[in-house]
Amino acid sequence: MDSTSLTPLEVAEILKITKNTVYELVKRGEIPAYKVGRKLRIDKEDVENYINSQKSNTTMKPISKHNISDANVSNLINSAEVDSRDIIISGQDMILDVLSRHLEGSLQNIKSYRSYSGSYNNLYNLYNNKVSVASCHLWDWESGEYNTDFVKRMLPGIPCVIVNLTYRVQGFYVKKRNPKDIQGWHDLKRKDLTYVNRERGCGVRVLLDGKLRALNIPSGQVNGYDYEENSHLSVASAVARGKADFGIGIEKVSRQIDNVDFIPLQKERYDLVIKKENMQDPVYKEMLNILSSENFRAELEGIGGYDLRDTGKIISET
Repeated sequence: MDSTSLTPLEVAEILKITKNTVYELVKRGEIPAYKVGRKLRIDKEDVENYINSQKSNTTMKPISKHNISDANVSNLINSAEVDSRDIIISGQDMILDVLSRHLEGSLQNIKSYRSYSGSYNNLYNLYNNKVSVASCHLWDWESGEYNTDFVKRMLPGIPCVIVNLTYRVQGFYVKKRNPKDIQGWHDLKRKDLTYVNRERGCGVRVLLDGKLRALNIPSGQVNGYDYEENSHLSVASAVARGKADFGIGIEKVSRQIDNVDFIPLQKERYDLVIKKENMQDPVYKEMLNILSSENFRAELEGIGGYDLRDTGKIISET
């Protein structure tokens, strides 16, 4: 560890884990990282901090930017560690880690906790007061629209405000040069292909099931429907390693994995959901200010892969 800047492979060798596990730790915010061009780099100090945090690992102690697992959400929201002004932002995209960091930097004595759950569970936890802000990208196969109908159904009678974070492109991860000539949704019927799925409750799984319903394809006819991975990164990795021929994820992640190409299928809207009763709270007002700020936009443009045309805009109210 004589270099101050490490590659994911070097970090994997230090921690005695796989490179893909390093990407997962970065995605969950447990190890901070940055990009030099298109290459991911990690500071030696952050690796050392991660190792030290694991030595004294306790269930409720925040690590890095106060990351928590879905299983600990209900315990944390009622614990003495959480001040009534603190918030829990739930969702899996890196953009939420950036938002959390900006929020803590802007408001003194406020902690912004992060929970990494799928869209469906995010709304469920928001309804049950287990999180403060939920992110979602849930496509309704009947209306063809994102998020609004799901928010109405999953938070019945609770006025909410839906604020745009970004737009992302969803598509198929396939092997380099697409040797199986995978083109679109109808390829889910093919018996010569193996699919890698996502876990129930995430936006990708809801998108897939909606497309299968719209195309009248029984899930039992999809070879690999029961094979699940729990992130865009792990799906792309499974395809790269030959464990599956294709799987759905966002375009941004495909650029991080060798031996994978991307077949674009659909642009999705990725939003934040906030209870309307909280919109006058200074913490939530500052969150909207951050989303609309030039500094926030500039950082996301530096990361790349985000369509920011409506970031910070209120899309609808329920």
